[in-house]
Amino acid sequence: MLEVDKMLEKCGDFNRQQIIMLLLSSLINLLSAMHIVSHWIMNIVPKHWCADGLDSGPPPPNVDKCKPFYSNSSNSGTCNKYHYESYMGYQGFVSEMNWICDEKWKLKKGDTMFYTGNIIGTLLMGYLADRLGRVPILVFANVITILGNFLTIFGMNLEVFYIFRFLMGFVVNSNFLIIRILILEYMRPSLRTVCLNISYGFFSCLGLVITPWIAILTGSWRRFMLLDALPIIVVPFFYYFVPESVQWLISRQKYDKAIESLRRVAKMNGRQINDSEFEEFIEDCKLSQQNTKTNPNLLHLFRTPRLRRTFLIIIFEFLVFPFYANVVAHYMDIPGISPFVRFSQAAIRNLPASLAAIILQDRIGRKASAFTILLLMCIFIMVTGVVLSPAAKRSPRVLFTFYIIGGIFYKLGVNSNIQYNLELIPTCVRGQALGAISTISFAGILYSDFANMRKIFFLLPEIILGVLTLLVAGLLLLLPETLNRTLPCSLEDGEQLGIDEHWYTFSCMEKRKQPEELDSSLAPRNGI
Repeated sequence: MLEVDKMLEKCGDFNRQQIIMLLLSSLINLLSAMHIVSHWIMNIVPKHWCADGLDSGPPPPNVDKCKPFYSNSSNSGTCNKYHYESYMGYQGFVSEMNWICDEKWKLKKGDTMFYTGNIIGTLLMGYLADRLGRVPILVFANVITILGNFLTIFGMNLEVFYIFRFLMGFVVNSNFLIIRILILEYMRPSLRTVCLNISYGFFSCLGLVITPWIAILTGSWRRFMLLDALPIIVVPFFYYFVPESVQWLISRQKYDKAIESLRRVAKMNGRQINDSEFEEFIEDCKLSQQNTKTNPNLLHLFRTPRLRRTFLIIIFEFLVFPFYANVVAHYMDIPGISPFVRFSQAAIRNLPASLAAIILQDRIGRKASAFTILLLMCIFIMVTGVVLSPAAKRSPRVLFTFYIIGGIFYKLGVNSNIQYNLELIPTCVRGQALGAISTISFAGILYSDFANMRKIFFLLPEIILGVLTLLVAGLLLLLPETLNRTLPCSLEDGEQLGIDEHWYTFSCMEKRKQPEELDSSLAPRNGI
């Protein structure tokens, strides 16, 4: 297995260069969170009622949302003017466009374009990240996201609006995904969990929490979109401060460019590396990769038995997560809560989930923590089904408590398992695999419907979900451990990862090794 981590250690695997990358990735995650919340904010439908024949002020108790309060032969039940109850003076997109009642299909079609762009774009951007590189696709995705939001201000034509919504959806998810891959491929194994959960967990949480209130402060959706577009000035500088992933360059056999990236890292970190060490490293890479497949894609992954099994388990896992999220979201179905408050409350769950991931993953290992989290999710959802059954008292406070706890479990499961999955999938197809996983998960959110299940039996969603999470927990035991392991570079490396382990092998049960023993355990197995 290629020991890129060893070479990065010589160049400095957590020094100035990595700290700059951590700061920039935190900024990207903060901005990406703001971008994705902007889509939700644009879709907020404020309280409204037909204003025909009514003075300004609160609506009558029995006023209809879409039909005139006073019906006569002249209006024929069609409303010509609406009044809106804005939240803290915020003038939204829906109220300006009057896309409600008979016109609400326009907003739904805009959502469809956004989701269609998201599904297509996540797959394509993951593929391009594996073919063209992490850094250029990351910069491209962020620039297009910002432009998509900014140009929406001028997209009053319906067709143009749909194009901008499609573009926004096409790239918005890739911002989160590619920056995670880049951080993972540059950080030393012992710092992957901490760095990923700081840059994503804390800063994306911050962005999700503050963005609704930034929108309130700006006062209107146009000013908010304009403010959201300002970071476009900063994003292209990523090119100048972040070298391309050495892991990816080696996987694509671009050895000269890999040396350039290593030299940049060493120079930034103040390390002096002899040319002979670079040459020896490249010769070892060439020797190791002489029998590896050139330019592999995701389809080639399915031709490898162990990697195929791993990937299918991951796909099944991320089909269950959206179902879990929708069931938990049902507990927050409390009338009268502002959508701005809902956004902030939902976002807060990211922080404790990230802190728990930092504590668990590096202490008990990736596999043990993934298994434990899924087992706890199973127990929680079964207990919740009993506590919140129709026969039980279901006060808003109890519902909210279960919503927060369930949301923390969901975020903990998703965030920790994404990192685990990134470490399991080889570098050469990591972007494509993560794009496929995210697309499947996103599609699962759209199509996971439990409302009809409750008509059959009220607790049926919780029962099915409990069985599914328990099944996923069992399947996770078949995956190899990745704690303190070198990231697999080629499909062959991924196939050999943990080949001598058993389903009951957990890193937390292994005898603690001395540093020199740990170094020898990380030694390459196939000649390097």
